[in-house]
Amino acid sequence: MYDVVIIGAGVSGSAIARELSRYKVNVLVLEKNEDVCSGTSKANSGIVHAGHDATPGSLMAKLNVEGSQMMEELSKELDFAYERNGSMILCFDKKDFNKLQDLYDNGIKNGVKNMEIIYKDEIKKLEPNLTDNVYAALYSKDGGIVDPFGLNIAMAENAATNGVKFEFNAPVVKIEKGNGYWAIDTDKEIIKTKCIVNAAGVFADTIHNMVSKDKMEIIPRKGEYYLLDKSIGKFTNATIFQLPTAYGKGILITPTAHGNMLIGPTANDIPDKEGTNTTREGLDEVALKSMVSSEIVPLRKVITSFAGLRAHLKSHDFVIEEVEGCDGFFDAAGIESPGLTSSPAIGKMVGEMIQKKLHLEENPEFDGKRKDILNPKNLTEEEYEELIKEKPAYGHVICRCERVTEGEILDAIHRPLGAKSLDGIKRRTRAGSGRCQAGFCSPRVMEILSRELNIDQSEITKSGGDSKIIFGTDKDAYRRAN
Repeated sequence: MYDVVIIGAGVSGSAIARELSRYKVNVLVLEKNEDVCSGTSKANSGIVHAGHDATPGSLMAKLNVEGSQMMEELSKELDFAYERNGSMILCFDKKDFNKLQDLYDNGIKNGVKNMEIIYKDEIKKLEPNLTDNVYAALYSKDGGIVDPFGLNIAMAENAATNGVKFEFNAPVVKIEKGNGYWAIDTDKEIIKTKCIVNAAGVFADTIHNMVSKDKMEIIPRKGEYYLLDKSIGKFTNATIFQLPTAYGKGILITPTAHGNMLIGPTANDIPDKEGTNTTREGLDEVALKSMVSSEIVPLRKVITSFAGLRAHLKSHDFVIEEVEGCDGFFDAAGIESPGLTSSPAIGKMVGEMIQKKLHLEENPEFDGKRKDILNPKNLTEEEYEELIKEKPAYGHVICRCERVTEGEILDAIHRPLGAKSLDGIKRRTRAGSGRCQAGFCSPRVMEILSRELNIDQSEITKSGGDSKIIFGTDKDAYRRAN
């Protein structure tokens, strides 16, 4: 029997797993997909919000500020990409200035530091590519950008090296209460545990409703994005927001932690919890509304588009608590924006709740540090030459756009919770993330995966499940056609 089973290996579940690994406790993470960071956490803005948006006194406000303040030190401990680039919320009309002032006042109440209201001349000096129509902005120097894959994977890997077990392709189909334990049915096995943490993203209501008479409804809120090529450089230095509405913080323009530019997202409530397709209408909205902030957004440099889902609750606040009448069952639900920012604080909060519940002792062998995949681009020429002599695979470039080597891909496969699919490699190394969007490197990555995992290339998938790349041979296709 486990002490704790966490359902969901997204950013919240992985943060909770890492925090629990600080204690002497037997923890299992169940993930319905084939890898960590495969659901809500894989498609977002990669923004570390300063914390002036959430309603003062809300759990969302508290954990946003705490998570933001934890992020820099965490990035050093776990070796993922993070930059404090600052953020601006733009006001275009003097009559809306009171809304900007309200956000500033919110920030003060929430404990946000290093923010000020600035006006057109200073805005244009800092961000010359923004529209001349801007009137004022709330400038937060503590706003940041982070690699969302890197953050999620780093926390999960660190949890695993500290003893947390992960089981993939394990969807939860039923939960029942036993005599002093919970029984979780994954359709492959029954798992018994003292405590459950529900960190299932847009499916957290499904998990919650298996055990509680007080039903929960999570609304999938789709956000569509454009990703722009690195060749445009930093079109903006800071993350640029527009004054928010009831549906979110508007269309943003932001640099990413890896040197691209990102614009989006839309905010449309949909019924389909797997509805991550992009639409012509959504992408047109992204393009049109981004030009409110800048008329010269270089849309000709778009290299791909994508969509993600936010786990929206009507209460618009995080639900982090032990469910009433369900002893040992904890929700970490409704984790929408700023969930990525808040994740370290969410992990800490839930970890402390379960520590008190189970009276856990500290794990003296806990190691909170982790090293990312070695990136040869960070080495000097002399260091790189020595690396290639020792490990020749680092001299073999597989992804030309992002200059990813075979050595990096091998590391991604064989490290804790290693990659098993094209997307798994992409999230860990960026192979396939560049201008050609995997057109050149996919066959080579498939060859490496096939060799290292000792499986046929026909079994390689894009992202697990039914997403196979190869469906027969040319000869088979010819026979069917004739």
